[in-house]
Amino acid sequence: MDTTRTIPAARPVSDVSAAVGLVGLATLAAWVMVCRNWPAIAPHFGFDPALGRLDGPYAALLGVVFSGLAMSVWSVVVEKVHRNASTGMAWDDPRPLHAVLDVSVVKLAGLWTTFALIAAFYCLGRWYWNGSYQFSMHVLGYAAIPLVLLSVPYVLWIDRRMVEPRDASWHFGAMLLGRDGWEMAAVKKHGRAWFIKAFFTAFMLSIIPGGFSYLVMADIGAVAGNPVALGEVLFAALFLVDVQIGTVGYLLTFRPLDSHIRSGNPLLAGWIAALICYPPLVWGIMGGPGIFTNGEGGLLGYEVGTGGWAHWLGGSELLLWVWMSWLVFLTAVYAWATFAFGIRFSNLTYRGVVTNGPYAFTRHPAYVSKNLFWWSSVLPFAVVNGSTTDMVRNTVFLGVVSAIYYWRARTEEAHLLAEDPKYREYYDWMGEHGALTARLRKLVRFANPRKSGPPVMHPAE
Repeated sequence: MDTTRTIPAARPVSDVSAAVGLVGLATLAAWVMVCRNWPAIAPHFGFDPALGRLDGPYAALLGVVFSGLAMSVWSVVVEKVHRNASTGMAWDDPRPLHAVLDVSVVKLAGLWTTFALIAAFYCLGRWYWNGSYQFSMHVLGYAAIPLVLLSVPYVLWIDRRMVEPRDASWHFGAMLLGRDGWEMAAVKKHGRAWFIKAFFTAFMLSIIPGGFSYLVMADIGAVAGNPVALGEVLFAALFLVDVQIGTVGYLLTFRPLDSHIRSGNPLLAGWIAALICYPPLVWGIMGGPGIFTNGEGGLLGYEVGTGGWAHWLGGSELLLWVWMSWLVFLTAVYAWATFAFGIRFSNLTYRGVVTNGPYAFTRHPAYVSKNLFWWSSVLPFAVVNGSTTDMVRNTVFLGVVSAIYYWRARTEEAHLLAEDPKYREYYDWMGEHGALTARLRKLVRFANPRKSGPPVMHPAE
């Protein structure tokens, strides 16, 4: 047992309310229904119903916009998050403009240089100009000039109200301009935050259109009696929730919303564990286009010769319905783990501590549910080609993938444990009382008592 800290009597209160994510979920669901029923709605607004259902990529993007706006309005108007001390804002007595002008100019120099570096990264990344990533580049290309122009009034406005306007962006700008007072630790913090935002925003935008179009055009009535086909539609709907709300999180990193990135993970291990799970690295490691695929997935391809759940359970309609329900439940937990963050979802960042929703049962509901879904849907140990070699490879490789996600979880815990006493309290409370986490910890204690405490990791500076 870890005796260095006292276990709190109750689970710490979450920095994010459950209501924010529910508002985003309801708004997204309403927009999907509008898009599905657009031919009937269009005449009431003077539009041509011949356009059909709104399944295009910009309709998908509007889903992000509407849900993001709804969650932002709720956060400010109802929950008044802009008044939180964690925003670093002082609203009641703004400084005069001339008092912050020099700071703002330095900060804008840092921001604009950052934008230029991100643009160069996108240009050099060959994968950004193929497939679904082209939509991301199209959207970000159109957004570039408005982003630069709007950054001027935004920075001038926010600097007048920040308790300490010399933030990480200012330190980067001061370094570039040769000003005194900048610190390398703050420059690194700035770089980590913006790389995370740039890398994952492009990825999330790229996967929005496909799932949205599939769901808007799905004929739910035709598949209602087929557990396999209905399961595919429900999976798509729940993954859409994850993608849309997750994209909002990467876009809305603003102090007035208390959704700013307070820190990016400083651990090299954390970056490696996370980035190998996303394109382009994931294509060669776990599957997709890559130089090591050979038509059988990536280096850790675990679906060679597998038939999947629908194949092996196809002889029993009852089992198909039961298994489909189990997979839908896992997918729902995965989606819940995302929209529980509201407008603060992001990989590799600390943006406050979430302790409610599925995080009341386990510290890593998304990773647990995702990996259980893979094991339950692929059934890697059951192959249709009778190959014992493929059966062993598939099982071992999916085990390695699950181990990678365990590694990710540990690096994230190490980051958050070092950042916030509240997370340390949450970590300890969950270790003793979390419905799933406590049981896993007891198992770890039994296997190796020395491994029951929190992880100890060191930043790679």
